[in-house]
Formats: sequence, C-alpha cells, structure tokens
Amino acid sequence: MRSMVLIRLDPALAPEGGPDEALMSQMGELIEEMTKAGVLLDTAGFRSTEESTRIQQSKGVQTVIDGPFTESKEIIGGYCLLQTRTKEEAVEWASRFLRIHGPEWEIGVEVREIDEPA
Repeated sequence: MRSMVLIRLDPALAPEGGPDEALMSQMGELIEEMTKAGVLLDTAGFRSTEESTRIQQSKGVQTVIDGPFTESKEIIGGYCLLQTRTKEEAVEWASRFLRIHGPEWEIGVEVREIDEPA
C-alpha cells in the first residue's frame, strides 16, 4: 500500500533558521535507511508560503490568492510518499521521522493511505 505522509507545522513555532546541521544529518540517515528498505518512494520539503498560490472555488467562481498567508497557523511543510505492507508500518516510519526532530520542534504528520484500484 502507498501512503502520503503530510508534514504539518506552525511556522511561527519552528526554530529560527530551520533545521540545523545535526537534524539534516539524521534526516539523511533516515532517508537512506528508508530507501534501502524500499519504503521511501519520494520526499521533499516545500518552499515558504511567501512563494505559494492558493486557488479557492466557491459556487463555481475561482479566486487566486498569492502568498504569504500570514493567517496560517499550520502549514504543510513537506511530504513523504511511502510504500509499506501495512498502515502500522507507515505510522512507525512517520513516528521515527518526528522523533529525530526533538523537543524544540512543534511538528506533526498526517499519514493518509492512497486510494488505489484493487
């Protein structure tokens, strides 16, 4: 089964300057382990909301809104696309991702199974 892990955070609560070198090193090790295990299909972080565009649709009318989105209390900061045998395995990999961020990060993930034809 494939799962999308959405990485959520409040930019106002993220450490200033973003991830440090130690975190990036640990992240690299985890990504390498996930790749060797055959579970990581793709992963990336997203650029800031200042470079984002939202498109809202209401009653068939679309509105295009350019960032930054200062009202955002929580953003999707990145994603991981996983291929695992079970939902529990996907949750475990996502949990490991969170653990390496340590207590200085207010961060969460949402693990969503991809709906695929049988």
